[in-house]
Amino acid sequence: MKAYDELIDFLASGTTPERVLLFKPSTESSLRVRELIGKEKSGELNEEERSELDSYFQLEHLMRLTKARAHNYVQS
Repeated sequence: MKAYDELIDFLASGTTPERVLLFKPSTESSLRVRELIGKEKSGELNEEERSELDSYFQLEHLMRLTKARAHNYVQS
């Protein structure tokens, strides 16, 4: 399952600020990101994999922003 599918399922199932703060990608997604980063460092990343890695980075950025906002809701 791709990371964006995980995130969509998480959001579609309904959530709370507390659940947002606890959200973590699956082991499968984390391993895939590590694999892609390793390929990038060794110069073996193809164009499709580059796009996939960029998508992971965008999702990570989105979740960091979402968690920061959720933290504000929990503090209130």
